[in-house]
Amino acid sequence: MGLSDIPILSMLRTRLQWAQERQRVLAENVANSDTPNFKPRDLTPPVFGDLTRVAASSVANVVMATTEQGHIAGALSGVSPFRSSQAAGYDVHPTGNAVNLEEEMMKVAANNMDYQAATALYTRSLNLFKVALGKK
Repeated sequence: MGLSDIPILSMLRTRLQWAQERQRVLAENVANSDTPNFKPRDLTPPVFGDLTRVAASSVANVVMATTEQGHIAGALSGVSPFRSSQAAGYDVHPTGNAVNLEEEMMKVAANNMDYQAATALYTRSLNLFKVALGKK
């Protein structure tokens, strides 16, 4: 069994490749911020199957319980105090360019954090295998 056959390492490798490609796309958006009629692009995140959906739905149903009268009851776990909104569209400049540099830089920063997290998980997973094999 090779390292490429281990599902978690395969998923992390896919996530790292996606983050690299997304960084390239976001860099193109920033580089073309003054190009007339340029529309920014983005990549959709990879889907790794139903496991994430099952895990998220089971966590949403967890409710805090009070065991004594002096305990403080937790907030409703399934309800968020924030409203979700969807942008109606991009702001288009008179030249037809729709790149918003602030938004693109926020995406770059988020992508960088995701990449660092996936790299750390990949490294730690490999170190666990080394420990299990007695090679550390």
